[in-house]
Amino acid sequence: MVAASKDPMQSQAQQHHLAIDAQTLREALEAHQRYLAGRSGGRRFSMTYADLSNCSLEGVDLRDADLAGVKLEGAMLARANLSRAILFGADLREADLRGANMKRADLRGACLKGANLSGAELAGCDLREGRIALQDKLDGFRILRHEHRPGELNYAVLSGANLAGAQMAGTVAMASDFTDANLTGAVLAGARLTRAVLDGADLSGADLGGADLTGVSLKRAVLAGANLDQARLEDVDLSEVLRAPPPIVYVDDRSLEEVLADHEAYCDSDGARGAVMKLEQVDFRPLKSLRRRKLTALSAPRSIFFGMDLEGAQLQGADLTGCDFRGAILREADLRGARLMDAQLTRADLRGAKMGPLMIAPGRFVRTDLTRAGLKQADMRGAHAHKARLLEADMQGALMAGCDLSAAEMEV
Repeated sequence: MVAASKDPMQSQAQQHHLAIDAQTLREALEAHQRYLAGRSGGRRFSMTYADLSNCSLEGVDLRDADLAGVKLEGAMLARANLSRAILFGADLREADLRGANMKRADLRGACLKGANLSGAELAGCDLREGRIALQDKLDGFRILRHEHRPGELNYAVLSGANLAGAQMAGTVAMASDFTDANLTGAVLAGARLTRAVLDGADLSGADLGGADLTGVSLKRAVLAGANLDQARLEDVDLSEVLRAPPPIVYVDDRSLEEVLADHEAYCDSDGARGAVMKLEQVDFRPLKSLRRRKLTALSAPRSIFFGMDLEGAQLQGADLTGCDFRGAILREADLRGARLMDAQLTRADLRGAKMGPLMIAPGRFVRTDLTRAGLKQADMRGAHAHKARLLEADMQGALMAGCDLSAAEMEV
């Protein structure tokens, strides 16, 4: 019986990978920490073409490390710091990179098939296709190949990842999950994104020229300023896509600014002047900023506040059901008693925001309601959410240090 031959491309990659024992790896990591701290005996972590498959490297600090051509298939790298690391041609298939910092990392030619990069920081990284040529005694230089083509992201999970400004021209990312990912200014020209999920992704200013988006889901995605010239858009789901805002918004033949000025006058005069306006599905983005505006009891369900500055805004008792606050600045905003059911607050800045109960009479109060709100990667550090309702709220990756959630209604 003749044994089946191995895949020649796979064996070609394997013969160049050097197995590393646990002690050597530990010593190299310790020397790298001394290198980063500028202490004597420090040495930059350099394990090019090493076989580190299935290694446990969770939370390790590998800033500026040289990992060109390394095999990290199935490795556990969750929360690892790989910023500015060289991962040119690295094999990261099935690797766990959740919450990893890969800012400005060189990932050219890296294979990320099936990798989990949920919530990872990839701003400014280079994911373009690249190839490594290694010297061979018999054949001169030969290309180091993995089982799949370099620059591949097929089936990778990048949900909530920050890929702002990433270089991804020509990337192959078929059936990958980019749900709620930040792809602002990313270069995806000529990329193959067939059947990828980009629901809720921020593609503001992204270059998708000539990209293959066949069968892609772009529900609720932000496409303001995105270049889609010559992109293939067959069977693309563009429902609820957010495009560039209009230059000005009118409500009953009055500008939105006039309407809000009336509302503020009502708040300032305790009802003697102005009027409370009921606004629904209004795009507030043309105003750019509502910083410190008095908008108490504003009724604006399903409206758009995407990316706006609402720092210190007074929104006590406001009806903001289903509103889009993705990427908005709500730092120190007063949201006591506000209705924020089904609101989208992904990556919103809610530091120090007041989301506790609103007293309406002695012994009576209205709670802030964030039922089913999307709070992925939101910054809630130092926020006050005493007694808030957070049933079914998605708080994956949210920063919660110092957030007061005492007596909050949450699912256990």
